[in-house]
Order: sequence, then structure tokens, then C-alpha cells
Amino acid sequence: MGTVGLSFGSATSGQGFDVATTVSQIQAANQAIETPWQNQLTALKAQDTALSSLGTDLSTLSTSLQKLTDFEGVFAEKEGSSSNTDLLSLTSASSTAVAGSHTIVVGQLAQTSTDVSTTVSSASDTLTGTVTIQGQVFDTSTAGSNTLAGLASAINSAAIGVTASVVTDSSGTRLSIVSGTSGAAGQLSAITGTLTDSTSGTAISFSDGQAGQPGQAGQDAQLTVDGVSITTPSNTVTNVIPGVTFQLLAASATPVQVQITDDTTDIATAISSFVSAYNTVVGDINTQEQSASGGSSAPLLGSPIIAQLQESLTGSIFSGTASGSISNITQLGLTVNTDGTLTLDTDTLTGVLNSNLSDVTGFLQNSNSFGQTLSTALDNLGTQAPNGAIFLAQQQNSSQETALNADITNENAILATQKTQLTDELNTANQILQSIPEQLDEVNSVFDSLTGFNPNAQQ
Repeated sequence: MGTVGLSFGSATSGQGFDVATTVSQIQAANQAIETPWQNQLTALKAQDTALSSLGTDLSTLSTSLQKLTDFEGVFAEKEGSSSNTDLLSLTSASSTAVAGSHTIVVGQLAQTSTDVSTTVSSASDTLTGTVTIQGQVFDTSTAGSNTLAGLASAINSAAIGVTASVVTDSSGTRLSIVSGTSGAAGQLSAITGTLTDSTSGTAISFSDGQAGQPGQAGQDAQLTVDGVSITTPSNTVTNVIPGVTFQLLAASATPVQVQITDDTTDIATAISSFVSAYNTVVGDINTQEQSASGGSSAPLLGSPIIAQLQESLTGSIFSGTASGSISNITQLGLTVNTDGTLTLDTDTLTGVLNSNLSDVTGFLQNSNSFGQTLSTALDNLGTQAPNGAIFLAQQQNSSQETALNADITNENAILATQKTQLTDELNTANQILQSIPEQLDEVNSVFDSLTGFNPNAQQ
């Protein structure tokens, strides 16, 4: 503890000293005991920041690797193509689809049954009478139902499996009825009743596309898939080819070739993302092994966690059993650089994906494979409780920080008590110093009364 001096001039001056300043100086000297604790806290918090960043980047790496090791991940994805997109378009190919070629002939498109009324001159014309649609009677005398718009609203509100709307063009206004079920099963029953446009006195009738009438008859799509006849109520066809959905666009005797393939483009993208995430983690580690230009060290320089990360990642990148012809990462176009990062040769990767996808899949997904080995290593390194290396390091730091903060809190409480006591003692001492001249005057007065001599008298 340093020495604190008092400045109060001559002892007989009555000047005293600045108590507050003196107490602050003494407290500052005593508080110096906390400086190493505060420095240690600062270093631990810097480590926390570095550990958190490492944990985040390791999590990103684990996620990117999981896309490659998951049996339902990117290796399961399929893509497809149609040889004639005017006749048939491919909508999707899920992970359950199997790579292969299929021949499809679209004999007939599916249609949804519709009925349409004859025209009235105006949408606001008043209607009279009743009409029966799908077995339900609609009476125009019911409030709000005596115009085409009102009748359409009443039909829609009845929820009878049809949709009604008012259609207007150059020839006039009509009521359109569309079945809610596509294909032959949705064929509307004949619309009956006596409905009259009271404004013009014209009877309104309906036709359903049968026998050349306006409207459209419901019918199923007909097609052959690899020589097998298929009937479907919709032009959107699912599960005829397992995992594949396609759209019928036009009927034709011309066969359409549908090709289902593995999505090697997405696989290559996923591997590239993995390389980028891996290099980010290695870059984090390399940064913690360097000193800044100003001479300050990285927060985790010399920390066992850095050595553990390096050893585990380096060991895992060269581990894992072979899968057929693929036994190491270099065959995937990956090269390890001198700083530990990876470089990807996309041409090599594309070639092996196109020529030997099954072995590449096994190299990443088989038991004890490269992918599974690295995945296990990452699980043991990250922020996962209770055994992740980063998690354990963070817990250790947290315990140390708690102890240091407790020491600082306790020391501050002691200093606060000392401050009160010290202030009281120094105030008492200061009062004594300030009272000395007055006490001397009293002594001199007594001496003068006894001897007739006043030492302070003017010479």
C-alpha cells in the first residue's frame, strides 16, 4: 500500500487539511488490491467473446455437415426434367423419388364440370322464380336473392360443393356455376327450375357442356405411364411415379420423357458451404494463436481449448473408413492448405459426383465414415451441454468470474466501512488541528494574567 501525506501547513496555523481528498487518496491506495482481480475479469470476458464466436462458427459448421450426413438431407434430393414442357411440366421430385426415366403419353386432360346461364341484359335486372342446383332450391323471393349477384351469394353461402360467380362480357351477364370437385366425379347434376328476368321478361336457362352446349362437362385425365393406363381426376398428378408430381398441360399422342436424377448441383453447393464453414473455424483458431501488431496477445493464446480444437479437427479430417473407391477427402477435390484451411476443386468434385455418387454418399453417411467421424468430433467440441469443449470452457470462466466478482464485492464492502471510520477519525483530527490556535490564545491569556506578560503582544 502506498503512503499518503497530509498537507496542513504549520501546526499552529489552524488550517487543518482536506478530509475528503485525504480519504479518497487512502481509499485509492487500499483499492489497488482489486486491480489484479479486475485485470483477470477483463481477460476472462475477452475469452468469453472469443469462445462465443468459436461456438457460433462451430455450430454453423455442424449444420453444414449435417446436410451431408443426414440420410434425408441433400443426398436424398432429386430433380427432374420433361422432354416436352408444352405437354407436361415437372412440379417436384421429393427424396422418396428414385432416379430413372419414364415415358408418359397424355391422352386426355381432366376437366371440372361447369354450368352457365343464358344472358341477362344487366347484372342489376330483377329475377323471379326458383332454381334447383345440386338438389337445393333457391327462391329469388328470398331477401337479397333477386339479382344474379344476390343469387350467386346465396348459392355460395349454401356450401353445396359449387362456386357461383357473375360473368360479364360483350354479350351480356351470366351466372357461372363451377363444381368444387374436378374430374368425372364432380359432374354437376342438371340445373332445373323456372327463372325469369322480370326486367326483359326472358326466361333464363342453364347448360352444362353436354351435347355441345355451353359450359363444360367433368372428365378425368387419361394417360399412360411406362405403358400403364392411368385415370386421374386432376391434371396435377402425384404418386403415379413415387415421389414425383407433374402437371398435365395438353393431350397428345407424342410420348413425353420424364427424367428423374440425383440433385448433384445442390450436393456440390452443400459441400462448398461446408468447406467455407470449416475454413471459418480454422481461421478463428489461427487468430487465437497470434499476437496483435501492438504486442497484445489473443484472448485464447496458449489456452488448452485451442490445442484441443486443432487436434480434433485435424484428426477428424483425415479419419473415417473408406466407401468403395472413396477413401479420403482429396478424392472429393479437397486439399488441406498449410494453414489448415481447405481448398475445393469444383471440377474434381463434379466429376466424382456424376461418376460415383453412391461411394461419395457412403463416405459421408456410413457408420464410422469421414462424415460421421467429423460429426461426432464437432458434437464434442461445441457449445452442447454437458460435454462440449466450448461449453465446459465457458462454464469454467463463468465460475472464475463469479468468484472474482464476489471478492470485489466483499472488498468494496470492507472499503465502504473503512471509509466511514476513516472519515470520522480524520474529521476529529482535523477539528483538533483547527482548534490549536484558539487553545494557544487561551493559554497565553492565562499566562498574561499571571505574569503580566503576553507573548503575543505587539513589540
